Amino acid sequence: MDYKLLVLDLDGTLTNPEKKITEHTRQTLIKAQQQGVKLVLASGRPTYGIVPLANQLEMDKYEGYILSYNGGEIIDWKTGEMMYKNLLDPEVLPYLYQCAKDNDFAIVSYEGENVLTERPEDEYVLKEAFLNAMKIKKVDNFLEAIKHPIAKCLIVGDATRLAILEKEMFEHLKDRMGVFRSEPYFLELVPKGIDKAKSLAVLLKEIGIDKEEMIAIGDGFNDLSMIQFAGLGIAMDNAQDVVKQHAKFITRSNTEDGVAYAVEKFIFNQE
Repeated sequence: MDYKLLVLDLDGTLTNPEKKITEHTRQTLIKAQQQGVKLVLASGRPTYGIVPLANQLEMDKYEGYILSYNGGEIIDWKTGEMMYKNLLDPEVLPYLYQCAKDNDFAIVSYEGENVLTERPEDEYVLKEAFLNAMKIKKVDNFLEAIKHPIAKCLIVGDATRLAILEKEMFEHLKDRMGVFRSEPYFLELVPKGIDKAKSLAVLLKEIGIDKEEMIAIGDGFNDLSMIQFAGLGIAMDNAQDVVKQHAKFITRSNTEDGVAYAVEKFIFNQE
């Protein structure tokens, strides 16, 4: 198969445990682009948190795309065009905020390069800001600070207690929006229907590529839909078990340049 589109999750997939792209993986992906393969960086991160990696991969020189907020936004990185956007219903924000307050969790959203929160010293807020190379902006009142359209909120905190809240919020909101954890300590709150596979279907139609010509590589539960959707779905060796079970191939881990190994095998046809 002559694969034309390569979709990559970031954390646990493209980046190593230090959240960096190794030089070998970087050079491999630049070579793939030079051969005409289009890259898509697909992540739950806000757009600003994906930009440094897109620039390291020189995606502005080629026809590449950023799929941020788990598919809430799609941007043509060469032209800067916003191709697709799905925003959170502002009427649900007071409920999200109250859930966080009642359970003594921090809630965050995003504006440009800033993570907005009432609790800038929270360890999980600091982790989110570090992960995305974003600044933390303290706000006195979260609801009053969110006057702009947003693609998601994030409630962060202890994994055990957050799992209980996730079940409660999912039951209350399942007909209105998406509620799921991208990490044990990160509860994603996104518009209904947000899903990497659904957003990729929009992109494929727009650029005229068939899903059979697409490779998708990931490690987490939020990568499962795109791995099942792609012509070739690949799981990292460090992926969650359920992801591995639905993948057509398991590559090396993110400590062993697993993305580069998969590209060399299936795009460059190296054994």
